[in-house]
Amino acid sequence: MAGFERICVFCGSRAGVRDAYRASADALGRLLAERGIELVYGGGKVGLMGIVADACLAAGGRVTGIIPDALMKWEVGHPGLTRLEVVDSMHTRKARMAELSDGFIALPGGLGTFEELFEILTWAQLGFHRKPAALLDVGDYYRPLVTMFDAAVTEGFMKPANRGLLLHGREPDALLQAMADYRGSEASRVIHDERQL
Repeated sequence: MAGFERICVFCGSRAGVRDAYRASADALGRLLAERGIELVYGGGKVGLMGIVADACLAAGGRVTGIIPDALMKWEVGHPGLTRLEVVDSMHTRKARMAELSDGFIALPGGLGTFEELFEILTWAQLGFHRKPAALLDVGDYYRPLVTMFDAAVTEGFMKPANRGLLLHGREPDALLQAMADYRGSEASRVIHDERQL
């Protein structure tokens, strides 16, 4: 797909209870390979992380993993990747994934996935990058989060323009197209409430 050399995928180190989660990770990994887009992810061999990486590799794709040394010591690093970078901390891991990637997709996951997604969105809000970030909403897993974003706008804690920083969809192909069409936000980086001035 024009414009994307690498996509970073945030996802769970667990596979979840529904087969749809595994199937979606597999489909996304294969789609990235078919489009000639390199997968960048957290370097694990477990959960949805391992599934998306294995699927991309099986379809002939390239996969770069970024993993902290502490997790390598827990033996969760994927040994069969195109490239595995071992870094000193979670902070370095996130910065390196962001540096390498042209866009970001969150599959279902837990605290780590949420934290990675929110940091990327915060960086976009502050104007540190203009790369697309998206939820692959498998089985409405992310519906409560999307509702929370809308509530944040309604309650005055988020500007509508910043709400637009988060794309979401249910089909990987359509989501990649939405990301390709994304042109970045012109959202103001003023963070105070103008009514208090």
